[in-house]
Order: sequence, then structure tokens, then C-alpha cells
Amino acid sequence: MISFVGAGPGAPDLLTLRGAERLAHADVVVWASSLVPQAALAHCRPGVELHDSATMTLEDVLGVYAATAETTPIVRLHSGDPSVYGAIAEQMDWCRDQGRAFEVVPGVTSVAAAAATLERELTVPGLSQSLVLTRLAGRTAAAMRPGEGVAALARSGVSMAVFLAGAWPDELQAELLSGYPPETPAAVVVRVTWPDERVVRTTVGDVADAVRSTGARRTVLVLVGDALGGTVPVRSHLYSPTHGTAFRLPSRNGSTAGRPSRRRSR
Repeated sequence: MISFVGAGPGAPDLLTLRGAERLAHADVVVWASSLVPQAALAHCRPGVELHDSATMTLEDVLGVYAATAETTPIVRLHSGDPSVYGAIAEQMDWCRDQGRAFEVVPGVTSVAAAAATLERELTVPGLSQSLVLTRLAGRTAAAMRPGEGVAALARSGVSMAVFLAGAWPDELQAELLSGYPPETPAAVVVRVTWPDERVVRTTVGDVADAVRSTGARRTVLVLVGDALGGTVPVRSHLYSPTHGTAFRLPSRNGSTAGRPSRRRSR
């Protein structure tokens, strides 16, 4: 079995229980030292066969899989969550072509970790009910479909998380300004949950200088949107006493009276 495991944003204790269990039973682990802290390998058993993918190509990684018996537990340890810029699609295609069993173990994304660090909800009633995850085209512009660029998506005005943004701060700011007002709140987060985590709160109009102030070019995440600043203008209906749910009747005066009775079965 090949397990594609999300290592989370960096802190070893943000690896999921399932991910830690897969690491503990793996005989072979392929991990990227450039993106995943070595502390995450503390979940591995002694004597595990380790391969650092920081200098490996896809063919090199697939070669490790091919050279390993099908019954051998393998973990491919990805940063964050494998489904977000994890480059696992071609690996899963190889597994299907070769008849190799595999699974995907989700991980905590850097976006979720950054929101926690900033102590903000990214989907706030009256401010933004959507979240876009994207990146600048950069060196891999050919991978970006028309209409998926930051400039096009910024015009929606919803909350946005821009990955891999450190290398082109001026281009990032220009594209964001094509949709967001300059005063729109933003935050630059570098290596979130790592010991050297850095957070710069800023605005779209100053985001380029904020990125440069970190001195980072890799592992830079930029969050943008009105949800990052100010107070909540509209209360959520979810726990409003005037809004009913399948588990609670609405109340005109805001009291808890009139709630459906739920008896615990024995």
C-alpha cells in the first residue's frame, strides 16, 4: 500500500492521527526536506528507509515505488494537504496503471493554520462567504488555465489565499489591485506553525513591501479579504435564536424555549 499523507503546515503535532499511524507502520518513507520539517519523522519507527524527494524527480519517486514490494507499506509524505498543490495526480495515475493499491490521508492546510494564527474566520457573513485558493502563474504559467489568474479571481472580491507568492511581490500586488481596493486587509504568512514563523499584517496596497520585509521567497502564503479585518457586520444564522434548524426551533424573543425535545436513547 502506498499512502499519500498530508504532513500538515509544519508543526509535528498538527499531523493527523491517521497520518502518524501510517508513518509508524511504514517501511519506506519518501519526504521533502525542503517543505516538511524533520521533526515529522519522529513518528517513524527506527530503521525506516528514507528518501528525500527535495532533489528527486517524479521518475525517481516512481522508481522507489516500483522497486518496493507491493505488500510493503510506503508513505509519500507531502506538506500541508496532498490535494492542494501536492502533485499527487500523476502518482495516483501511476498506481492505477500499475495496479498498486494506494490511499490519500488528508492533512491540515497552511491556509487553515494561517487563519488560526491570525485568529480570523475566512468566511464571515456580510464580508465573504467564499474562499479562493490560487497562486501566481510564475515559472509554470503554462499550467494556469485562462481566467484562473489572480487578477481575474480578485475581481470577485471574496477571500483569497495565494500560495507561492514570495518570488514576485510586485506582480502579486498589481494583480490583486486589479480587483481589490488598496485598503483591503491582507496578511503575509511565512512558514506558519514552524519555529521561525513570520506574520505581517498589511493591506493590498502595501502587500509587495510586506512580502519583501520577510526576506522569504519560498513558503510564502498571502491571505486577502475583508474577512481579515474589522468586526462581523452580520451575525451568522447558524446559532441565531431567531433562526431554526433541524435540531432547534426559532424563537421570536431569543429565548431557548420551544426547542424540540431530544431524548437520549438507551
